[in-house]
Amino acid sequence: MTHTGASWIFEPGFFSSGPVHLALIVGATTACVSGVSGIFTVVRGQSFAGHAFSDIGAAGGSAAFLLGTSPLFGFVVMNLVAAGGMDLIGVQRRRSRDVATGVVLGAALGLAALFLYLGTTSSSTTGATISVLFGDIFALPPSIVPVIVILSVLSVGVSLVLYRPLILSSLSPDLSTARGVPLRLTGVGFLASLALAVSLSAITIGAILSTALLIGPAATAVRITRRTGFAILFAILIAAFTTWLGVLLAYDSYYWTPSHRAWPVSFFIVSLIFMLYVAVEVVTGRVRASPKNGEPGETT
Repeated sequence: MTHTGASWIFEPGFFSSGPVHLALIVGATTACVSGVSGIFTVVRGQSFAGHAFSDIGAAGGSAAFLLGTSPLFGFVVMNLVAAGGMDLIGVQRRRSRDVATGVVLGAALGLAALFLYLGTTSSSTTGATISVLFGDIFALPPSIVPVIVILSVLSVGVSLVLYRPLILSSLSPDLSTARGVPLRLTGVGFLASLALAVSLSAITIGAILSTALLIGPAATAVRITRRTGFAILFAILIAAFTTWLGVLLAYDSYYWTPSHRAWPVSFFIVSLIFMLYVAVEVVTGRVRASPKNGEPGETT
């Protein structure tokens, strides 16, 4: 096949494909949620909780397949239940966060192992394991878009309502208490918002990789700027860019080999996020290390 012009980048049918349109819409929506929740997750030092939700969601997604419903429903329900469990155990106290998260994570992984086993041995759930763990954004039904939008609005809305309390409690819990900030309510609200964000990421790139979409763009944005508002904006743009480019590369990969087997979207998205983070880390590291105003650098 002869390629001319833009066909080197966009393979035939890309702009007219319904699944591609749906993937781009879902990807952009998820990027907004991941950008907002990801920044607060990084600032509050709760990346482990975000990772735990991704693994916990695997149990919910696989259970949903067994029940014949959308994995998104399972992701959301299981992660919200886990968020409540973390709070009851004591995640509102900084030193107890990892312990509470680990306890809930361990229980959920046991359920995930059971449900995934049942899924792989049931003829009615063929492909459930791959879809839950690694996602299949091109196979999402159009009817799921309104649900994703509603969940996205809820997640972002909670984060914006709690914006100032979240920032203050992240920087200084003692000062937050002195100013009357309800730390437990703030923590519960954030966990609920985070649970929804991870669930939406899971439906995009799979449960075990959803942390990359949540943490990667946010970590990259924080390296660029320390201002929370700009960091959120950069995180959204990075998440959207890597997701859309990942969708494009996955679509194009179908034409790369004679066998016509497309590579997973999740692979491209995670790889792009990683490479972008490394690039920003290298550039910002050189900027910080270089002498300012022509003066020699400090030596020790």
